[in-house]
This record gives sequence, structure tokens and C-alpha cells, in this order.
Amino acid sequence: MSHSASPKLGLQANLRQFLLLVVVNAFVGAMVGLERVILPVMAGTRWGVESYVAALSFIVTFGIAKALANSVAGRLAERAGRKRLLILGWLLGIPVPLLLMWAPSWGWVVAANALLGLNQGFSWTMTVVMKIDLVGPKQRGLALGINESAGYAAVSLAALVSGFWLAAGSEEWAFTAGLVIAITGLLVSLFAVHDTMEHMALEQQSAPQGEPPSWSSVFQRVSWKERHLHAASQAGLVNNMNDGLAWGILPLFFLQAGVSQENTAWLLAAYPLVWGLGQLFTGGLSDRIGRRGPIALGMILQGLSILWLLQASSWSGYALAMIGMGIGTALVYPTLLAVISDHSEPVWRSTALGVYRLWRDGGYVVGAVLAGLLADMLNPESAILWIGIITILSGLWAGWLLRS
Repeated sequence: MSHSASPKLGLQANLRQFLLLVVVNAFVGAMVGLERVILPVMAGTRWGVESYVAALSFIVTFGIAKALANSVAGRLAERAGRKRLLILGWLLGIPVPLLLMWAPSWGWVVAANALLGLNQGFSWTMTVVMKIDLVGPKQRGLALGINESAGYAAVSLAALVSGFWLAAGSEEWAFTAGLVIAITGLLVSLFAVHDTMEHMALEQQSAPQGEPPSWSSVFQRVSWKERHLHAASQAGLVNNMNDGLAWGILPLFFLQAGVSQENTAWLLAAYPLVWGLGQLFTGGLSDRIGRRGPIALGMILQGLSILWLLQASSWSGYALAMIGMGIGTALVYPTLLAVISDHSEPVWRSTALGVYRLWRDGGYVVGAVLAGLLADMLNPESAILWIGIITILSGLWAGWLLRS
């Protein structure tokens, strides 16, 4: 569909722009994937960081910045348009690899990850919102599954490649790759992506009319007042608490267990790869069978897989746990976004998605702080144990709230 044509809803009618946004989101995912193996290891080897809490501080700043950007982006997108915020996200992302490349101290890394969080919050949120705008209400799960699949498959590939570079002593290549990706993402977003505000307005024509609610009203609905939205928000927070564990603790856990750097890279890449590719199927699945089953089952499977890490004693056992985490997350991730879309009107849906992502990406902060404190006070195994238990309880709570 050309930019000048009258807007139509549906995947087929907007296939070119949809696929272009899939590519853009892969670039967004690759930016964060480049860090997932190398920074937890380099915290000690390059910058001399010894405690788990200090080493995970870069995830805390990332999570805070991304969560706040998500919330602001959702509201601003309804006023300034989607494309402007997508471009803003890329402008904030370009300095990140440069700061990491030249960082003389760990504080520079922490600052760089605040910018990375803003990049992810603005750019990834906009790819989600724009795809929902394009496809309309009937294919949300499918659209979100494709979007998240592209993003996390790119996370996996970037993590694997950067892990090999780390093992070869060539980690600087990861920072160079990040700069190329950020510049490419900016150029594509600037010159090829079209805004989707007209598509949102078209869908709104068939929805109840009226003034959109205030941000505080939407925040209350999503956070606790509306049980379906609350179920998604708490599950999203716990899901990314798991991801914070996988990002910050598991690289060191595997290395301390005697796994080589190359095999650690494979383990850490397997989780987002299964997560990413699995969403090609689970997003559309939730359109057909409903949201409750995938969410409850996925959270419980994540929790059990995390606990299995404590029982495994070989690379294959660890791999099984990481694959289980990936399958569980694939069931949950696009389905939670679809729940938010199902229970919000088009005119305030972007704000609702922003609030949900505020809670979800706040999970990075909770997970990094909790895991770091438990690992410092006790050991990494204690962090794994408690986060696994919390994840199972979250799945049971979500299943109860989404029962009808």
C-alpha cells in the first residue's frame, strides 16, 4: 500500500510496511543482544567489578530507562505520532556502542545502558504499536508474535556472535556492529517507514466514541483496577525478572559450573532463539484458543525450567532448561500484549501498552536487584531458586484472574 492511499486494516493490505517494521524490530533486538553475553563477563575482567549487585547495575539502569520510556512513549505516540518516536529511539541508541567502546570505567557502561533502555523503550514500543495499528483487531496475536519473534531471534543471533567474539578476544567487534545497526535502523525508519496514525483512527471509528481517559486513569486500569489488565502486567513484570536473571546471573553461573565461553554463548543464545521463533506459532495460537492457557502454562513452564537449572549437572541439562525457558516465554510474551490490546480502546491503547511495558520492563530492575542481592548474600543458586518459585506463583495467579 502506498503512503498516499486510503488506509486499510489487515496484514495483507499492509504487508510491505508490516515486513519493514519486522526488519526494524530485528535491528532493535540486535542492539540489546550484543550485550547479553559479553557485559556480565567483562564487568569483572575489564572493569574490575566484583559484587553481583554492582555488576548487574547496568541492567537496573537499562530497566528503569526502558520502563519509563515505554510509559512516556505510549502517551506521546497518541499526540506526536508513531514514526517520530521510532526515530527518537534510534537517535538515542547511536551513542551506546561508542560509550561502551571507549568506557574507561564501569560508570560509563551504566550510563550507556540508560541510553540503550531509552532506545529500546521508544523504538520497540513503536514497532509494537504500529503493527497493531496496521493489522486491526482480528490478527493481533499473529502480528505480535511475528514482531516479538523477529526481535528476539535477533537478540539470540547477536548474543551468539558476540559470545564467540568474546571467546576470541575480539569483543570490540560487537560495539562496532552495534554502531552499524543503530545507524541503519535510523536511516530505514527515517526514509522508509510510514506513520500509522490513520490506521488507528480508522479502527477507532467503529469503537465507542468519547474523550480518551487520562494517563493516571489508564495507569490504574492496567495496574490493578481491571483484572485482565492486571493479570498481564504482573505476569509481564515477573517474565522480565526472569530475563534479568538470564542476562546478568546465568552467564557467570554457567562459567563457574565449568562451561566454556563458547558453550555458554550457545546456552544464552538458545533461550531467546526458542523464545523468538516460538512466537511465530504462539501469537496466532492465542487468537484461536484464547489467552489464558498460553499465559498460565508459559509462566509455570518458565518457573520449572529455572528450577531445573539447579538440578542439571551437564551442558545438555542446562540446554534443556534454557529451551524450556524459551518455550515458556514464547507462550507468554505476545499473548500478554494481546490481552492489553483486547481490553483497551484504540484511542487509549497506545497508553495502555506503554503502562503495561512500564510494569513489564520494571521486571528487569526487580530481577537484577533481587538476583544480585541474593547472589551476594547467599549464592547464585539462591537467586535462581527464588525467582523460579515466584514465576510459578505468578502463572497460577494469572490463570486465576483470566478465568473468564
